[in-house]
Amino acid sequence: MQAGNVHYRKASDLPEVIPVFPLVAGLLLPRGQMPLNIFEPRYLVMVDEALAGDRIIGIIQPKIVNGVAVEDKEGAAKGTDKPELSAVGCLGRITSYTETGDGRVLITVQGICRFRLEEELSVAHPFRMARVTPYLQDLEEEQGEKDVDREALLQAFRDYLEVNGLEADWESIAKAGNETLVNALSMMSPFGEAEKQALLEAPDLKTRAETLVAITEIALARNGDDYGSGLQ
Repeated sequence: MQAGNVHYRKASDLPEVIPVFPLVAGLLLPRGQMPLNIFEPRYLVMVDEALAGDRIIGIIQPKIVNGVAVEDKEGAAKGTDKPELSAVGCLGRITSYTETGDGRVLITVQGICRFRLEEELSVAHPFRMARVTPYLQDLEEEQGEKDVDREALLQAFRDYLEVNGLEADWESIAKAGNETLVNALSMMSPFGEAEKQALLEAPDLKTRAETLVAITEIALARNGDDYGSGLQ
C-alpha cells in the first residue's frame, strides 16, 4: 500500500518501535485519512521528531472501562498522567503538516496498517514509545471487498441519516470501493470508545462492515440518544 510518497509492502518497510499518540474514541484505519490539531507540547515534540525520521506514529486509544481511562500502574506510581493503552492501534504516516502561527500544527495522518502493542518502552522523550507488531495483511489493498454486504451497510447508513435529518454525497459514495466505504464510515461514526475499538480489531473487512451495521442498528433502536445527532 502507498501512504504519501512511500510504499509499504513488507515488515522491513515498517519500524518496530514507534511514538504512540493516545486518542480517546480516535479511530484510524488502513488507507484512511485522519486530520489532527496538535497543541500539547509533548505531542508537538513527537510530531517534530516523526517528521525528522520516518514520519510514522501510532494512533491508539487509552484503555477505557466504564467510561473511565484505566490508569497505568507505572505512571500512577510516578505521579504522571499515563493511561493504560489498548492492545491494538494503527500505524499512520504524516502526509501533511501546517503551522497555524499560534503554536499549533495541523497534520493529516494516513493509515498504513494496524499493530499489536507488544511493550511500552521507558524513554526520555516527553511522549510515549512502544514496540509493536504490525498486521501485515492490512498492506494488501481491496482485501475481502467482495465479501462485504454493501446493501446492508448502505441501508443502515440511510436509516441513520434519515433519523438524524442528515444528507450525504451519494454520488461519491456510489463511486467508493467497499474497503474505502467501510473504513470511512467506521472512522466518521460518532460511536464511543468500545465501539471504535471493536471496529478497529475486527479481523477482516466483512466483519468490520457487519460490526458497523450492528452498532448502527443498536443506535437507531435507542433513537440515537447515546450517540448524538450527527457524524463527526
